[in-house]
Amino acid sequence: MLQGLMMDRPLLVSGILEHAARAYPQSTVVSANAAGERSRCSFAEIHKRVHRLAHALVKLGVKPGDRVATLAFNSNRHLELYYATAGIGAVCHTINPRLFPEQISWIANHAEDSLLFFDTVLTPQVAGLVSSMPKGIRYVALADGPMPAEAPAATLDYETLLAAEEDSGLYDWPEFSENTACALCYTSGTTGNPKGVLYSHRSQILHAFAEIMAFFKLFGQDKCVLAVVPLFHVNAWGLPYSCFLTGTSMVLPGPKLDGVSVFNLMDEEGVTTNFGVPTVWGMIMEEVRRKGRKPQTLEYGLIGGAALTAPLLKAMEEFGIRAAHGWGMTETSPVSTTTTADIINGPANANPRKLRQGVPTWTTELKLVDENGHRLPHDGVSRGDLLIRCPFVTAGYYNDPVATAAAFDEEGWFRTGDVSVIHPTGEMEIVDRSKDLIKSGGEWISSLELESAALSCPGVAGAAAIAVNHPKWSERPLLCIVREAGSPVDQDTIRAHIGTRMAKWQVPDDVVFIEALPMTATGKISKLTLRERFRDFYAGSG
Repeated sequence: MLQGLMMDRPLLVSGILEHAARAYPQSTVVSANAAGERSRCSFAEIHKRVHRLAHALVKLGVKPGDRVATLAFNSNRHLELYYATAGIGAVCHTINPRLFPEQISWIANHAEDSLLFFDTVLTPQVAGLVSSMPKGIRYVALADGPMPAEAPAATLDYETLLAAEEDSGLYDWPEFSENTACALCYTSGTTGNPKGVLYSHRSQILHAFAEIMAFFKLFGQDKCVLAVVPLFHVNAWGLPYSCFLTGTSMVLPGPKLDGVSVFNLMDEEGVTTNFGVPTVWGMIMEEVRRKGRKPQTLEYGLIGGAALTAPLLKAMEEFGIRAAHGWGMTETSPVSTTTTADIINGPANANPRKLRQGVPTWTTELKLVDENGHRLPHDGVSRGDLLIRCPFVTAGYYNDPVATAAAFDEEGWFRTGDVSVIHPTGEMEIVDRSKDLIKSGGEWISSLELESAALSCPGVAGAAAIAVNHPKWSERPLLCIVREAGSPVDQDTIRAHIGTRMAKWQVPDDVVFIEALPMTATGKISKLTLRERFRDFYAGSG
């Protein structure tokens, strides 16, 4: 085959930083700390700080391929670590601080982290981890003030490290293969140990291109993105790269993600789009209703991490916020399907197509198969297991051959664990997670459909449907409900409401009311916790 005569230059993360500093030096990054105080840096200033950090990392002995861990919330310092670590050929390993201590230490040891950068508000947590962390690991505090007394011995100060490099000049970024690893994230590990996904420079840049193409109206020099999605969660959905490629200003909210704090940030900093999970969006909309208006400049809300619900869509549209839906996983970088622009910008009429997970992004391919692995048609009716392949989908888990072997089919497609339909329009719609389907009397019941029906009932604030063992039907659905404040809604009302939308045999036999839904460290409902809590609920049923 005839080869093209074009330069073969590697796609590297450091190139994004250099482009941003040249093309968009005045675009800004606003950071809020735990006290609510804000700092502001231009892309040009971030560029200088990243170069100083690169010099500091090398002087600390960081070598190409070394894993540099972070335990931190969203801030300019955390963002700087993304670029400096990848730029010198090392790997930025973001760890979720909301995980259990045993999970954090297991992940750090499995990754063999050599450095840990941590927010000082997390100092007590870090101090409790020291004895179980990798041997020889060193600590650097991302401090806003004096070093906390309980910090690990010999902890270094981030700003002191950067100040020491003020006269070092620009770091000479090395060139290497674009397939070199640059970032590492672990899945939350709700079943078994967490699994590491090792991203390359090439995959991160291709993902950013795909994200920008999918949401082209959300990025640009006249736009400002609030990244509620954490930098420790799947590379903040690619925003550190997409924003810098397009000159989009960023607002990083730190640890305070309550509705009031987030609303005020958007209102005062000119935010045009907020990327976040439904849980946070629910809190934001409570504040929107309380004030009777949306943040002044807010145009779009990108929902990911869990499904956009009809009640949330309706609330957003009532206040003039255009909802966009994205789907993905840690293993897919993550954004792999999105609502198309014509649907996002269409009439505010609660279009059910807005609730679908959307069409595949550029380079993404989807496959739907039955329980025997046979392909199913994309007819909007046939339900099957969803598989995916793409240049920014993982090819295997880091140092985990057993999990890798189970994750792919014989054609090399990745098994997502989602049960879906694909519509003739190309839109993918998740019906359920494979492990969350309820099989009652030999018939399948979708937990997502039950939850959607329950959430449309007045007085219901939250809902989770789980499978519970049943002596007669093998499994029956149990609906766990959180009432809206002051609501008297009861189980008969909820069951009757669901009965107008689903078949009688699909309606749960019972409803339990709880104060709050348990959440995972990544902001999703922990159905594992609910299944353990209510596993014997139907034990006496006949």
